[in-house]
Amino acid sequence: MPKRTISGLDVQGKRVLVRVDFNVPQDKAGAITDDTRIRAALPTLNALLTGGAKVILMSHLGRPDGQPKPEYSLAPVAQRLAELVSAPVKFAADCVGSVAESAVAALAPGEILLLENVRYHAGEEKNDPEFARKLASLGEIYVNDAFGTAHRAHASTAGVTAYLPVSVAGFLIERELEYLAGKLENPARPFVVIMGGKKVSDKIEIITSLLPKANTFLIGGAMAYTFLKAQGHQVGKSLVEADKLDLALDILKKAAEHNVRFLLPVDSRHTAEFKEGAETQVCAPFSEGGFIPADREGIDIGDRAIEVFKAEIASAGTILWNGPMGVFEIEAFAKGTRAVAEAVAASSAVSIIGGGDSVTAINKFGLGDRVTFMSTGGGASLELLEGKVLPGIAALQDQA
Repeated sequence: MPKRTISGLDVQGKRVLVRVDFNVPQDKAGAITDDTRIRAALPTLNALLTGGAKVILMSHLGRPDGQPKPEYSLAPVAQRLAELVSAPVKFAADCVGSVAESAVAALAPGEILLLENVRYHAGEEKNDPEFARKLASLGEIYVNDAFGTAHRAHASTAGVTAYLPVSVAGFLIERELEYLAGKLENPARPFVVIMGGKKVSDKIEIITSLLPKANTFLIGGAMAYTFLKAQGHQVGKSLVEADKLDLALDILKKAAEHNVRFLLPVDSRHTAEFKEGAETQVCAPFSEGGFIPADREGIDIGDRAIEVFKAEIASAGTILWNGPMGVFEIEAFAKGTRAVAEAVAASSAVSIIGGGDSVTAINKFGLGDRVTFMSTGGGASLELLEGKVLPGIAALQDQA
């Protein structure tokens, strides 16, 4: 059932409590290194400000384990947000109690107040009813626009909805549901799923969920070596889930039963040293007796695999990409992930980047503005694609 959103909502003069995901990366000095998640919330925030709302923001940052820790303060985030919106941004040194209540009382329509890290309180992750009630008392309307935490039943993502009469989705969550659920329900064909990452076990549920829908899977990352090993290929010191070889064979069997093309890398780039500037080689195609030597490790798809994957991407009608092709963080091992990113960006298909490292890779290569949609969720994206119910979404009101 589609969820009610802020569209058409009367917020004039109302205290609107908004759960955002401002869990942004920072360097050792505390400077924000990637403000993507802050920018992703701007459409909702600007709409509420235009509507005359008093906007009260809740978020977590890191894992302070229920204790106030300065390194996890949201104060630097408030400063960055103030640079991105044309409205006053205030900051409260706590998210509940007299400090928060006084800050809310002083808030005027068209202003923003960012509350301190909700995870400074143990009640947040425990979804404690009393803590949820205290948060809810700060607002009159609740808006969830924190898709990245929607798979968690925490006080600020689910519990607060029991104490407020109106609980709706922001524009970010609306778009996440549109692309990760709606667009994939009846995708333009061919539907190509690009899957990477370390472990088959991490992606088994999403693969199983998408097998009946997809036309082609392109498999990269370390998880490819478990499949290759299961087929009897020599993969040297590459990361392999030795206890998942039968599972890999079962997935290949199910793909064949669904008439889905399940393409593993035809060759692999490997190295003897896991470091920047390391020397790399590409093995001969596995189908022609190619192998990774016993003292070397596969760290990327090979040159022929890149060409095969690029051709599949070029012919796609819909692309879903979740997981890099190799260790793209190290430039010497990034060729495959870069080539796939460029192919996805050049495609005329509906291109959906399913959160996590794939988004990091797209942004690293400066291609974020050339894909259709990039999810802000990591675990939330995976769980939604797996067909699971997300507590932070389920708690919102359905469309009438």
